Amino acid sequence: MIPFLDMKAVYAELKPELDAAYARVMESGWFVLGKEVEAFEAEYAAFCGTAHCVGLANGLEALELTLRAWDLGAGDEVIVPSNTYIATWLAVTAVGATVVPVEPTRDGVNIDPERIAAAITSRTRAIMPVHLYGEPADMHAIMTHAHQHGLKVVEDVAQAQGARVRGRRTGALGDAGAHSFFPTKNFGAFGDGGAVTTDDARLAGRLRVLRNYGSRVKYVNLERGFNSRLDEMQAAFLRAKLPRLDAWNEHRRRLAARYDDRLAGIPGLGLPRVPQWAEPVWHLYVVRVLDGEGRRAGLMAALDKAGIGSLIHYPIPPHLQQAYADLGRPKGSFPLAEQLADTVLSLPMGAHMKLEAVDEVAAVVRAALA
Repeated sequence: MIPFLDMKAVYAELKPELDAAYARVMESGWFVLGKEVEAFEAEYAAFCGTAHCVGLANGLEALELTLRAWDLGAGDEVIVPSNTYIATWLAVTAVGATVVPVEPTRDGVNIDPERIAAAITSRTRAIMPVHLYGEPADMHAIMTHAHQHGLKVVEDVAQAQGARVRGRRTGALGDAGAHSFFPTKNFGAFGDGGAVTTDDARLAGRLRVLRNYGSRVKYVNLERGFNSRLDEMQAAFLRAKLPRLDAWNEHRRRLAARYDDRLAGIPGLGLPRVPQWAEPVWHLYVVRVLDGEGRRAGLMAALDKAGIGSLIHYPIPPHLQQAYADLGRPKGSFPLAEQLADTVLSLPMGAHMKLEAVDEVAAVVRAALA
């Protein structure tokens, strides 16, 4: 059996550190917005290379509260990828703003900066690039467009903790970086969690108020806020994991390189292409099974029969979800996103996956597509 992702292995590796973190929080008697969150925020900001980190309840609210802190709302437009998980869009519509979907580059999965430039209007207020599958978007080009038009940029870093663009970490490349610590992420908690990293002291201060019922001082509410706080236990667990993150990401790179080698030359199989300026962290290793969806279904069946996990990230683009039917974007509106949805397949990947397991996966893929 080769699971899609081994969720138990991290506890086996870090059991003493995680057990100590649990005991430290339990013995403290303090469980919300205490010393663990404060320490984690400082440590993660230093890791990302930003002045501030604000711990929040989850990644979606990290995106949403950032937009709220910038006072975005009805009448404003936010440029988002057409090819992404729906959470990116949900954050925009939650504040009452309008999503403006932009297609990915023709040879990749991330939002196309040239198409971003064409989508900017007088109502555009922000751009929300996603570092999909752990591969950074072209932040240099995106920030160039943003500066030219006076736009804010919030990176969706949910799948790319630790990735770099020209030597700088994701989460420090825009005006803000929104992070998810969902357990399956490269840097995941043991429950939900999120954060925003930024160099903007004003933004960080506003987020600290918004996350805590609109309050900076107990029982004094400055505005209508939210309950969106990273709890002490998850912060303590994340502190135990953070020193291992770079090593875990490096192992993922070795796995990806081995996949590239073992899967090379298979007819009808497209392998991921990474720009030279990007240092991805391979949250997912995603291939494209071309020549019809039937081949992809057959490959998934063959993998399942061999005890190998696989998933599709993501089978339905946001514009075709019932949740956004009111936008009136029928099939064919975003053909590149739709082509990806019809062809992508995620193979097993994880910080504790053995290199030799790649050979087994590749052998089944080669046989199934021969």
